Amino acid sequence: MTSAAPAPHTSRPPDPPLASGALRGKPLLLGVRHHGPGSARGVRAALEAARPAAVLVEGPAEADALVALAADPDMRPPVALLAHAVDDPGRAAFWPMAEFSPEWVAIRWALDHGAAVRFVDLPAAHTLAAADPTWRDEEEVTGGGPRIDPVAELAGAAGYEDAERWWEDVVELRGDGDPTAPFEALAEAMGALRETYGDGGHPRDLIREAHMRLKLRAARKEFGDSVAVVCGAWHVPALTRRTTVAADKALLKGLPRVKAELTWVPWTHRRLARRSGYGAGIDAPGWYGHLFAAPDRPVERWMTKVAGLLRAEDHPVSSAHVIEAVRLAETLAALRGRPRPGLDETTDAIRAVLCEGSDVPLDLVRDRLVVGDVLGEVPAGAPAVPLQRDLDRRRRALRLKPEVQERELGLDLRKETDGERSRLLHRLRLLGVPWGEPAAGRAGTGTFRETWRLRWEPELHVRVAEAGVWGTTVEAAATARAESRALAATALGDITALAEQCLLAGLGDALPVVMRALADRAALDTDVAHLAQALPALARALRYGDVRGTGTEALGEVAAGIAERICVGLPPACAGLDTDAAAQMRERLDAVHTAIGLLPDRPDLVDRWAGVLRRLADRDRTPGVLRGRAARLLLDEGRTADGEAALLMSRALSPGTPPADAAAWIDGFVGGASGGGLLLVHDERLLGLVDAWLTSVPAEAFTDVLPLLRRTFSGYEQGVRRTLGELVARGPRSGGPGPSAPGVPGFAPDPDPERADAVLPLLHLILGTEALA
Repeated sequence: MTSAAPAPHTSRPPDPPLASGALRGKPLLLGVRHHGPGSARGVRAALEAARPAAVLVEGPAEADALVALAADPDMRPPVALLAHAVDDPGRAAFWPMAEFSPEWVAIRWALDHGAAVRFVDLPAAHTLAAADPTWRDEEEVTGGGPRIDPVAELAGAAGYEDAERWWEDVVELRGDGDPTAPFEALAEAMGALRETYGDGGHPRDLIREAHMRLKLRAARKEFGDSVAVVCGAWHVPALTRRTTVAADKALLKGLPRVKAELTWVPWTHRRLARRSGYGAGIDAPGWYGHLFAAPDRPVERWMTKVAGLLRAEDHPVSSAHVIEAVRLAETLAALRGRPRPGLDETTDAIRAVLCEGSDVPLDLVRDRLVVGDVLGEVPAGAPAVPLQRDLDRRRRALRLKPEVQERELGLDLRKETDGERSRLLHRLRLLGVPWGEPAAGRAGTGTFRETWRLRWEPELHVRVAEAGVWGTTVEAAATARAESRALAATALGDITALAEQCLLAGLGDALPVVMRALADRAALDTDVAHLAQALPALARALRYGDVRGTGTEALGEVAAGIAERICVGLPPACAGLDTDAAAQMRERLDAVHTAIGLLPDRPDLVDRWAGVLRRLADRDRTPGVLRGRAARLLLDEGRTADGEAALLMSRALSPGTPPADAAAWIDGFVGGASGGGLLLVHDERLLGLVDAWLTSVPAEAFTDVLPLLRRTFSGYEQGVRRTLGELVARGPRSGGPGPSAPGVPGFAPDPDPERADAVLPLLHLILGTEALA
């Protein structure tokens, strides 16, 4: 049902509603429920019987110019009318229609039979000018009486607690009787509700109904009484009420307005399942679509669909299952006093018979069939902003099809088509149109492979319209947007991230502006934390820019300058940090270490960075977690002498070190996702040092260090923890500096280079480096 639309109160009684069938000298008023298949069938039957010369449909008045597109063979519902303000594209509203929507059925009937079609609702220019364009969907009420739900009121009067169940019983699941009969009953019932509740808590609909009456008068003047109106049943009493033209125009006088543009856009069943501009979201669009498309034997056909879906997912479902499910659904309907099995009965039968009592396959049925993944289509000739047309051209050329169901797309950036796809998706993200999102765990790795998760939502049409202010093509708009963001950015990290985005998107024309802003900001920023946060994005862009064919010379100079300033300022910045600040600095330390290793052709910076790590590892004023982390990074890079790691650990865990500081050192050295557990497994001297220190911690201090140690060791994999436990139970050696003691089960005293080199061919095959050689 539409949002309740109040009718103005006058002293004159309303004319009696007109029954469906012949026009009988008055307009044919068909009060419907939006997205109701029963209403849609009734509308089609009533129009076939009355054969009106004009059909008036509830919808924005400006949409008259778009009606002809509904007859285009490339138009496939669900679709929606999209209206947006020209000067503010983000101010938008939708009017969705499915194949089983009465409005869509009325439009198609009129086009197929040569009847005129007019939209009679308030123009979108006024709707979008409201403080909230979706005001028909809001919950709060300003003025008027309490807000009511007409369907719920009628269901309650009939003794139903569930309004949806009542509507299904009286409209959707009716037998083969007169499909137009409910229109008279609904009109009479809505008239009684309007007399009782007035505007029903929907005072703003007074304006909409005044406009509808004016449009109805104009249509009668043009076509006589051969006019049919398809609107929400709540509006019917307002359209039959006698008012004057002057009174209706007075309600419309002085309304704010904006310049609006309208077009058709694809819609989805999932979006129909939410509240829309009509305020009539439905929970089961797939089920309703099935009822409309299969009016004969709908239960049998539905069970067959479900069986096909479950079989495709390797669930054993036989014909006998389908027969028994149909029988159970019909039995449940009879026991519950329903005219036919509804969604509740079919769902209960599917759960009991086809899903054998499990809700897991039933959730699949609800997702795929009850709601569904149907995505509509609109013809290429539909009005669109230039940016949308360019996007459509690009995606067709790159064979990227919008889909409502999320799917993964793997790209090899060495291939021309995949490279263009990557650049398009990155440009759209920069414009705020997230059609694709980099897959978790693979985003930003900078390799020649990318994985995206693609999913098209109808709201992205609005995002594209908003982005149209930046340019008429995707590349030009993304370039202008990047330049604007560079000039407005104040944080160094924001500009470096933007520079990386420009390289990923292939926006060479935007890079000079971004680089100037980056150089200016980097020269002024003296905060080492900001510099450390900015460097990783630049390093990734530099390291892998050649894969995308983008120039990075200027970026390399800025990155090298930032790295040198970090090397100078990091040691003093690490002194005297509290626990939280030290934990944050540890993350930045890891990021900078990785970034400097990615800088191409700068061995001098790598050596200088190693000196910084050594200073951090040796300075007592540095927090324990940072000293431990620096020591671990030096060990991983092979820049510690034989046994030096054990010496550093021995000193950090000496009896004179406070237990909390020692625990922090251990966390920095072997904590996190750095493979610290495997390090302790393979070097029993380090494990022995940790074990000896842990057993010597005084009881009064153990409670304080336990949470940190538990966090450190709980991050290890279960197999690593089990092995460590076995080694500790056996009693690991804890000797001093020098190579690991011989005789440890499973380990040789020294690495075997020949055995290590044997894995290189397999690594080349896995990483694909042979293709690059």
